[in-house]
Amino acid sequence: MNLPSLSEHVDVPAAAAPIDYAAFLARQLQTQQFNAACYRLGDEQVWVKKANTPHGMGRYRVLGALALLFGLPVLQPVPNLGGNIAIATEVQRLRDLAARGLRVPTVLAAQDNGFLMRHLGRPAEQTPSLGNEIEAAVPAGPEAVLRLWVQGLRAIELVHNQGACLSQAFARNLVRCPDGVVGYVDFEDDPMAVLPLPLCHGRDALCYAHSTAIYLRQCGALEDARPLWAQWIAARGPALQAVMEQSVRRLRLARHLPQSRKLGRDVQRVRAAYDLLRA
Repeated sequence: MNLPSLSEHVDVPAAAAPIDYAAFLARQLQTQQFNAACYRLGDEQVWVKKANTPHGMGRYRVLGALALLFGLPVLQPVPNLGGNIAIATEVQRLRDLAARGLRVPTVLAAQDNGFLMRHLGRPAEQTPSLGNEIEAAVPAGPEAVLRLWVQGLRAIELVHNQGACLSQAFARNLVRCPDGVVGYVDFEDDPMAVLPLPLCHGRDALCYAHSTAIYLRQCGALEDARPLWAQWIAARGPALQAVMEQSVRRLRLARHLPQSRKLGRDVQRVRAAYDLLRA
């Protein structure tokens, strides 16, 4: 499992007695240097995630103003306040999604300032993000990229069909487990706490498009992906269709952005995403 923070790896000798996850978590939180660290416990691999410094609200107010200015409620920011609040949110969300039968890390123990979760992959093996796999597949051509890209769409669809949403549905937060199933990570915020469900689903769709469309363009698969995207949106129902139609209308100025990298990678991503969405 890939986590968006620094990590350290520590091997813990296997014990004959059953592992006391809560006691292990309490010990590690007292000494752990980084926000996320990986450990071997017996025959399994686990992660300890500890509370980071609480975040301020200033940047969220700015994003909220921009969402209002452009008439895009789907861009309304979902605050991640950090600290113990983010830990509580992530634990609650992981448990909720697991109860819905979705592939997320299992929470083994939790306390106010951190929690312990099981690695989604095999011990001592990386679980690659779908974003990294899609980027790495670009040299192999359109078919290889589209196959992975569609798998991500289906994984998001599965979450939506369970009446839930992701936190930030960027391809980096989708991971391919050893059995080929796509799992989900990074749940420090809860969009459903501040947005109606159709906007949460639209937010997931926009995040995924923003993080993947540039690779579709690089390998020449963007034109083939556009009808697949349109079919996927059409099958999701009228509420999501309305959100996406409004979003594309509001983002129409993006058609004037360059496809090249001369204004930076972020601008290039926005343009590629718009060209996918306008299908």
